[in-house]
Amino acid sequence: MDVAHLGHVELLTPKPDDSLRFFRDVMGMTVSGAQGDSVFLRGWDDYERYSLQLTASKTSGLGHAAFRTRSAQALERRVAALRADGCEVTEVTDNVGHGPSFRFRDPDGHVFELYWETEWYAAPDDRRAALKNQPERYPARGVNVRRIDHFNCLAVDVRACRAFFERTLGFRCTERIELDSGEEAGMWLTATNKSYDFAFTKEAHGVPGRFHHVTFALDSREAVLQAADTFLDAGVPIETGPHKHAVQQTFFLYVHEPGGNRVEVAHAGARLVLAPDWKTITWTEAERKKGQAWGLRTVESFHTRGTPPLPGEDAP
Repeated sequence: MDVAHLGHVELLTPKPDDSLRFFRDVMGMTVSGAQGDSVFLRGWDDYERYSLQLTASKTSGLGHAAFRTRSAQALERRVAALRADGCEVTEVTDNVGHGPSFRFRDPDGHVFELYWETEWYAAPDDRRAALKNQPERYPARGVNVRRIDHFNCLAVDVRACRAFFERTLGFRCTERIELDSGEEAGMWLTATNKSYDFAFTKEAHGVPGRFHHVTFALDSREAVLQAADTFLDAGVPIETGPHKHAVQQTFFLYVHEPGGNRVEVAHAGARLVLAPDWKTITWTEAERKKGQAWGLRTVESFHTRGTPPLPGEDAP
C-alpha cells in the first residue's frame, strides 16, 4: 500500500482552446496554472494544485496518469520494484505542482508517473471557502465537479496489465471480468478504500496504448441528473447515461470533450472497500451480457471507441 491515491491525469487535445472552455465553463473546474502547451485545472475539493493537465497535441488521448505515494520512502520502494521488474524508469524534475516524479510504461504502453512531494492548493481570497477544511469555494458554475475520481485505459492484454500493477505497485483488484475463453476483459484496481482508482478494459481493435475515459466525482445522483441538463444547455451530446453500472455500482453519465476524449461524471454512493481481505469479484461473460444494473442498453461506441482515434474513425 505504498501508493496513496490518483493525483492527476494528462489529456492530450487537438483543440486546446475548446477543451479548456469545456472543462472550465461546462465542467466548472478552476484554472490553477499553465506551462508551455499545458493548462492545469482542479475540482473544488481536490487538495492538490490540480487534477487535470490539458496539453495541446496533434491528437487526443492520455498523456500520462500520476499517482502520489504515501512517503518519500514509499516512492523509493516502488521505483526500485519497477526497475527490478525490468521496467525503464525516468526521473522528471520540471513538474508543475509537485516535486520530482518517476515515469514508466505499463505492458500496453500507457505512461504512468509516481511522485511524493506536492503543492497543496492555496485558494486566492476570491476563491477561499468559508470552511477552513474545504480547499476552495464551491464554484456554482456548470457541472461543479468535486474532484477527480478515476480513469479507464484500454489494453490489448488486460490480465498482463493487472498483474503488472499488482506486482510492482501493490494495487488491489476489487472486481474483474473473465470471458468464457479465459481471457480477462476488464479489471478495477484500488490503492485506497475507494472501490477503484482506475480500470483497464479490453481494447476492441488490438491497438495498444489507447484511452477510454477520465471520471470526475459529483456530490449525488441528483447532481449527475443536473449535469445532464447542463450538457444539454451547453450543446454537449450525451453518449450514454444516466444509468447505473453493474460493476462497481456507479451512477454515471458519459460525454466527449471537444478534443475527442471521453469524460464521465459519476457518483459512487457510499460504497467503500473496507475489508483488508477483500475477495475479488469476478463477473462472467454471461453476466456482463445482461448489461448495466439498470437503464438503457449501453451504446456500441462505448465498447469500440477510444483515443487517440483510429484511422477512419468518426469523431464523436
